[in-house]
Amino acid sequence: MTRTAAPRSGGAEWAPPPGFARDERIRILSANLADGRELHYFDDIGSALPAARRADSRDLDPRPATADMRRDPLSDEWISVAAARQNRVMLPPAHLDPLAPQTPGNPSEIPDVYDVSVFENRSPSFGPRVDLGLGRGIPASTTLDQTLPAAGRCEVVCFSPSTEGSFAALGPTRARTVIEAWAVRTAALSELPAVMQVFPFENRGEAIGVTLHHPHGQIYAYPYVTPRTQRVQAEVARYGPTLFADILDRERLSTRVLYAGVHWSAFVPFAARWPIEIHVLPHRDIHDLAETSLAERDELALLLPRLLGAMDALYDSPTPYIASWHQAPLVGGDDIRLMFKIESPRRAADKLKFLAGSEAAMGAWVADVSPESAAERLRDALAIVDQDASER
Repeated sequence: MTRTAAPRSGGAEWAPPPGFARDERIRILSANLADGRELHYFDDIGSALPAARRADSRDLDPRPATADMRRDPLSDEWISVAAARQNRVMLPPAHLDPLAPQTPGNPSEIPDVYDVSVFENRSPSFGPRVDLGLGRGIPASTTLDQTLPAAGRCEVVCFSPSTEGSFAALGPTRARTVIEAWAVRTAALSELPAVMQVFPFENRGEAIGVTLHHPHGQIYAYPYVTPRTQRVQAEVARYGPTLFADILDRERLSTRVLYAGVHWSAFVPFAARWPIEIHVLPHRDIHDLAETSLAERDELALLLPRLLGAMDALYDSPTPYIASWHQAPLVGGDDIRLMFKIESPRRAADKLKFLAGSEAAMGAWVADVSPESAAERLRDALAIVDQDASER
């Protein structure tokens, strides 16, 4: 008998936590891949896809063991030593796209048709182990060679079954499905015992290091609070609990505002590091995507494709970028607000910003483009995006 993925109801496999706003119009189907990894289908609102999907019938090798992570005693930062990642696929031809639905000639990671799919990475930096045996969080240590399992989870988020495309071109319905997937997976991954912080992100373009052209992103669930977030924690402790609210109030009065909506505002930050850098903040104090309302997700589904479309309207060729959700950690994040960032090293049509000695070695940044001029160019690009949309 053929095994299939069946619709997941409220308490069958994962019960939404109290306060989570689940959009019941977006159907979720859950199953396991041939080697036991989790797979989740998220079907668009009004999708015509069937309510059951083929099972994964591949004969796969066992999953790699959980990597080790080592603490750098000079910075107190953790480094995951994940040698299995050396075997990951590198820019395959379109007919062997590992993120497209399986066909007789392409034994890909997704067994059947889909709108949006999420599955555990085959070559993860963290996991498959999800428990450190220490509870949540890692105790402070002065050991010079401290090593722990790189517990946690790494997931791949496929935005579309198409082998080419971009988030900007998804349209609001599909963008809304991706946003729902981010919110649901943030809530689910936050329940894993080792996880301290959940980080959804998208790398776009070979200049960023992308190894697959298929439109997709990833979610990392870390067993520690990341170094960037630790610095934010320190600034909140120094400034006070209103830091994010005060930043938003200041930026909304600046000349760097790109969008001021009902629930979200987008702007080029005062001290932007990258030639193109956009921050998006919610108007209320929420810590992660799992706390967003349906109305907030609906607005994001209109906003994010516009912002990412503006990146491509700046030049005659697609702009590489990293788009990322900076979410509060599960411990020590009470005064940290959810933030979306878009960052690109592209400083001209034919020029990229490479991290030179000052930035790479010392973390001392030099900005090549003023934030005010970048904001002006991005507003012009948004006008082009809106004009194109009105003519379609």
